[in-house]
This record gives sequence, structure tokens and C-alpha cells, in this order.
Amino acid sequence: MKKLFISAVAILSYLGINAQSTAFGLKGGLNVATVHVKNTSYNIDPRISAYAGGLAHIHLSKEFALQPELTFSGQGFKVNGTGTNADQHYNLNYLNLPVMVQYMFNSGFRIETGPQLGAMLSAKYKVGSVETDVKDAYKTLDFDWGFGLGYLTHSGFGVDARYNLGIAKINDSESPKVTNNVFQAGIFYQFHPVRH
Repeated sequence: MKKLFISAVAILSYLGINAQSTAFGLKGGLNVATVHVKNTSYNIDPRISAYAGGLAHIHLSKEFALQPELTFSGQGFKVNGTGTNADQHYNLNYLNLPVMVQYMFNSGFRIETGPQLGAMLSAKYKVGSVETDVKDAYKTLDFDWGFGLGYLTHSGFGVDARYNLGIAKINDSESPKVTNNVFQAGIFYQFHPVRH
């Protein structure tokens, strides 16, 4: 999976070098992160956090663009306590590299999809005021697929929303299979924007 992703990034980067134009930018916003646990009865709630990073918007044609990004992303989930048991917080932080293929409309709207590779930076388990490092219980790399839409203004500011569907298992144990699921909504700014 990693080799396939690296090959895809290499090909897309080559296309980007030969693209018509590139605009760099910054982005950030809100994460509503949770996980999918196969065959579970846990009452799982999302972790509300944030993401922030940079982007390169590479025009391949009038309608199509390639947008690689590098973002810090606060992810994880919460398990609700029952009775006298306290809530359990799983705070998972990633450095994500999504590569989105975008279709752009003349109105400034765009739709996008593409792969995302994530490197785990930290994993903390918190109950009450007690926090424990649990990074060893998770895999170093994550793989997701993103679906999103956005709108770019003539000034370079824009808004976007994206859903990252987890594909790879993030936990090191054999079962159950746990995958990330993250909804993102935020703003971005493109320096010297190119809008058709």
C-alpha cells in the first residue's frame, strides 16, 4: 500500500512540475474525528479538535487540479463512561499528506477526491486527570481516502469541507479492526490564486 501511494505521489508530482501554474497556500479548521470499530458495542463519541497546514494547488488544465497538502490533524475518539466510570479519551495526533484531484467549476466551486497517508505523532489515553502514552498500541502509518468540496473567492480566501474515510487498520492488536473517520470543515488562503 505504501509503495503504491509513493508511486502515485511521484507520478502526480511529475505532472505538477509540468503543470500550467501552481499556487501555494495555508489552511486550517475544525475536525470532528471518530473511529469505526468492527463488531463493537462501545458507545463511541467523536473527538472535536483542529487541523492546520499548507497546500500547493497545481493546475493541470482549465478544469482539473492537483492539490497535495501537509497538515497536522487532531484525531481520535471518546468512549462514554457508564455509572461511576469516567469517560475515556483517545487523543491521536497525525501528520497527514493528502493528495487531492480536483475538478473546478467556473463559479469558484470545486469537488475533490484522493488518497491520504498519515504518520502518527502521538497517542494519549486519558481518564479523568490521568493521561497515559499509548502510541505503542497503534500503527505508525495510516491510509485514508478523502472526499470533499470547496469554494475559492477571487481574493484567494476559500472554504472547504472534507470527509476522510479510514481504509487501513490503525491498531496493532489482531482484533477488532479500528479505522479512522474524520470530517473536516475550515478555511484556506491561496497566494496568487488561479481561478478559471
